Amino acid sequence: MQLFRSLTLGLVVLCACSSQAEQIGAVDTAFQWIGPDHKIVVEAYDDPQVAGVTCYVSRAKTGGIKGALGLAEDKAEASIACRQVGPISFSKPLPQSDEVFNERLSILFKKLRIVRMVDKQRNALVYLTYSDKLIDGSPQNAVTAVPVDRGTVIPVK
Repeated sequence: MQLFRSLTLGLVVLCACSSQAEQIGAVDTAFQWIGPDHKIVVEAYDDPQVAGVTCYVSRAKTGGIKGALGLAEDKAEASIACRQVGPISFSKPLPQSDEVFNERLSILFKKLRIVRMVDKQRNALVYLTYSDKLIDGSPQNAVTAVPVDRGTVIPVK
């Protein structure tokens, strides 16, 4: 009974963590006889500390039996585009560099990460996406920037 409760709690926590992303759409890239097709998904992430900024990330999602069971390791390739979608405001001062999102790409070892950096000189927010592994990360990355109106100062810690 205790094991069942622990597993249920783990699933609830896992679902809560992955609810940060809103899937905008997906396209199939390869047919799979059993299980879901391989696809590219586009997800939206609202920056939790910067109102008015949303990041759109496209990435490969592995299908087949392993993908259906959550055992597949997705590729370390992603693209990112962050945009101003409303008035930009800050809930508190931002660190110079901060991981704002991460999502598992494999059951244990690989994560997709999005890091926000503040470019004070140009009054811009720079977002970097990359994946890492416990042992050896990937050099594949993508970067985008959101300029902030000069009348709005970015508060930095």
